[in-house]
Amino acid sequence: MTVPQIAELQAPAAWGTVDFISDLHLTAEEPATFGAWQRYLESTPADAVFILGDLFEVWVGDDVVSPNSAHALSFEDRCMQVMAAAGGRLALFFMHGNRDFLVGQRLMDLCHTTLLADPTALHFFGQRFLLSHGDALCLADTEYLQFRQQVRSSAWQENFLAKPLAERQSIARGLRAQSEARKQSGQTYADVDTDAAKQWLAAAAASTLIHGHTHRPGQHELGDQQRRVVLSDWDAAATPPRAEVLRLTQTGLQRLPLRV
Repeated sequence: MTVPQIAELQAPAAWGTVDFISDLHLTAEEPATFGAWQRYLESTPADAVFILGDLFEVWVGDDVVSPNSAHALSFEDRCMQVMAAAGGRLALFFMHGNRDFLVGQRLMDLCHTTLLADPTALHFFGQRFLLSHGDALCLADTEYLQFRQQVRSSAWQENFLAKPLAERQSIARGLRAQSEARKQSGQTYADVDTDAAKQWLAAAAASTLIHGHTHRPGQHELGDQQRRVVLSDWDAAATPPRAEVLRLTQTGLQRLPLRV
């Protein structure tokens, strides 16, 4: 496979703690997870928080947000307010996932958040960490990768965003229903391809890949002193609840299950 261009991000010297989260799949139908996320962002001691994709279950365009609306706040408006409050007190970064790739610069500006390219190499305390959502590395999922190539094109996105909001929301509901049916059928998702991950790491001159997408939290040693660390998805209504942060400090990486 062709290794994509890798963006670079140098952590400021003042940063001492960095958090990584992904795959919260926020939706109005799951208030417990929204509440856990809000409390986390209000209380984290991190200097920077990196959201590595699929923060939202679906995002059909930034026009779902109406910051000056006189009507009751929508779910998306509430999400914007939580992010804006966090972005006002810490460095907040967002990377597109396979569910929220239509998040645009308008939302980022409203939320004081920096849109992060996938992949990005983070320089922190003399080390390099490669950050990705992870979906582009699941090479065995050929059907999804074809879909991904289509919907990430500027032509497709311009055409989709030109549709009325109600039509876009209807299309999104249909895609969510298809995804849920796939889950209920027991169909498993492809995992990250090891050789591809190693190629990306080598190109980035990094030893650790941090990603989400697969909902299979863990750490995998890849050889040649390379590893990939997989973030947890969040589901505060599950039994037991899932809400986990990966925290990076000068002493290394630590998984922190949150109380929800």
